[in-house]
Amino acid sequence: MHENTLAQLSKALQSKTLSSVELTEHYLKRIEQLDPLLNSFITVSPELALAQAKAADARIAGGTATALTGIPLAHKDLFCTTGLRTSCGSKMLDNFTAPYESSVTSRFIDAGAVTLGKTNMDEFAMGSSTESSFYGPTRNPWNTEHVPGGSSGGSAAAVAARLCAASTGTDTGGSIRQPAGFTALTGLKPTYGRVSRWGMIAYASSLDQAGPMARTAEDCALMMQVMAGFDERDSTSVDEPVADYSEGLNDSLKGLRIGLPKEYFSDGLDASTADAIHAAVKQFQSLGAEVKEISLPNAELAIPAYYVIAPAEASSNLSRFDGVRFGYRCENPADLTDLYKRSRGEGFGPEVKRRIMVGAYALSAGYYDAYYLQAQKIRRLIKNDFMAAYEQVDVILCPTSPTPPFRIGEKIDDPVSLYLTDIYTITANLAGVPGIALPAGFANGLPLGMQLLGPYFSEARLLNIAHQYQQVTDWHSRAPAGY
Repeated sequence: MHENTLAQLSKALQSKTLSSVELTEHYLKRIEQLDPLLNSFITVSPELALAQAKAADARIAGGTATALTGIPLAHKDLFCTTGLRTSCGSKMLDNFTAPYESSVTSRFIDAGAVTLGKTNMDEFAMGSSTESSFYGPTRNPWNTEHVPGGSSGGSAAAVAARLCAASTGTDTGGSIRQPAGFTALTGLKPTYGRVSRWGMIAYASSLDQAGPMARTAEDCALMMQVMAGFDERDSTSVDEPVADYSEGLNDSLKGLRIGLPKEYFSDGLDASTADAIHAAVKQFQSLGAEVKEISLPNAELAIPAYYVIAPAEASSNLSRFDGVRFGYRCENPADLTDLYKRSRGEGFGPEVKRRIMVGAYALSAGYYDAYYLQAQKIRRLIKNDFMAAYEQVDVILCPTSPTPPFRIGEKIDDPVSLYLTDIYTITANLAGVPGIALPAGFANGLPLGMQLLGPYFSEARLLNIAHQYQQVTDWHSRAPAGY
């Protein structure tokens, strides 16, 4: 059963050749057997999952099912879920159970999907390897000595290991696309504002965006149909009509204009990744696409701009975790100041503390204009680069990461090296444009990823392009040995 894609499982459920209870029990058994090594889940919810599966079977029998009714999913552990722990991968929220349901998870519940549990992640989504989690690192099922990427590494590993049909992730600087590239998945970062952030614990509010992670573009289209849409509870949600993401999957790519940004194919790019993308370019050309070199001249400024803006927003967002209202509280505080200091000092991990300090410094009197304001100006220049590029091409093709998945522990003591793994993904978040990551090949048994970036609200077109590529390649259909 787990060898089937989400779309195939949906058809089997609708035709009643398979029940949701059978499917859910199958995945729960796989999680029990295989996840102790991978550590992709923080919380598994068998009672809830089986109750939802029974309700889904009744709904299918009654003829009121949707495409996702009865499909077992996992959710990144920063989506608030009623009755389930929502930890954000942090000691700070280890004891937190949300009293309400996030917009994203509630939409899946309304569609009849089944919640298997909550997946591991870098603490408060701050990281690119899922090594900063309070619950320990997640391992890449393609090679368990390597990272699955981050911060949505738990979601990526769970889908890649066939422990769930698909999963949700969030992308602040590449946290859907980079782990998708590291685990041979398809992952979509929608346009900023396309998916509601209500009930999604914030890292950097102007950059965060939720999206689907699955094995194929077809699966991501089915998930996006549920996730996308205006939400009046989210002030950044865009009131834009939702496309039928599955309708145009089989559209021709003839005449499609693909741009290759020369800044993304420099000496810093791993040779095997570059070769895989150039091979993909030939596939796209065989499908009728036209390819040309373009320039994103301010791309090199993305890392410094991002690592001012994101920590600045994080320092503000995380100020609420003070040991008073909810979350971790230190024992026997001497006074209020001691309560604040020790609760935050003991509750947050090193990477979160580092980013809070950087953000607070960038926003402080005397430094705001020199750092934060300048970073926002660079952000505008990066957005302008994308807008100029989309006057010449329809989409931009580039790597998701400069290297294949690296070993666990390889970069953990070198934060700057870890930050640079996001060098190709951060620009899309700064500009707010959508991007889709998809498998492009393998090197030494490890997945290689690429991404397509499009204009605002071009998710349907990106899914179409990815789907057409996946019709003539088999990278997405390969499974890790033993899974």
